[in-house]
Amino acid sequence: MQSKQMQRLRPDETIINKIFLVRGQKVMFDKDLALLYGVLTKNLNKAASRNPKRFPEDFMFRLTKREYNSLRFQFGTLEQGAHSKYLPFVFTEQGVAMLSSVLNSERAIEVNIRVIRIFTKMREMMLSNKNILLKLEQIEKKLMKHNAKTAKHDDEIQLIFTYLKKLLKPPAAPMKKIGYKRYND
Repeated sequence: MQSKQMQRLRPDETIINKIFLVRGQKVMFDKDLALLYGVLTKNLNKAASRNPKRFPEDFMFRLTKREYNSLRFQFGTLEQGAHSKYLPFVFTEQGVAMLSSVLNSERAIEVNIRVIRIFTKMREMMLSNKNILLKLEQIEKKLMKHNAKTAKHDDEIQLIFTYLKKLLKPPAAPMKKIGYKRYND
C-alpha cells in the first residue's frame, strides 16, 4: 500500500516522460529528480558532488552544450529565465538508486523505489518487444520455406508480419532542425 505522500506524487506516466536517452543510457534530469524529491536542484547536486565516489561518470554526468540543446528542442521553446545558466546533470538508473544513500528522507526513499520500479518496467517492456520480434522472425522463416505450396496465402500472412513489425518497432522519425540557416558572408 502506498503512503499518502507517494499518492501526492506524479503518476507513473509523468515520470516515464521525464526519462530520456542520452549517450545510449536512460537518464533523468537533476531538476526533475529534485522536484520529485521535494528539494532544490542545487541541493540535490551538492549532495551528489559531496560524494564523488558514489557517483562515477556512468551514474551521473553533466550534459554537453550540444546534448542539452538537442534535448531542449524536444521540449519546445523554454521561456527566458526558465532554465539554469549551468548545464544540467543527469542521473542514470544506478545514479538514481545511489541518491537514496545521500538523501535520507522518507520521501527520497519512496521516490527512489518508485523510479527504480519504472526503470525496471521499461526494461521489461523493451525485452518483451524484442522477444515478440524474434518469434515473428522465426515464424516468417518457416513460412518462407513453405512458400512454394501456398503463394497467395503466404503473401497475405507476410503482409500481416510486415504490419506487426511496424507496430512493434516504429521507425525513428528524423528530427527537423528548427531555426534559421546561417550563411557565411
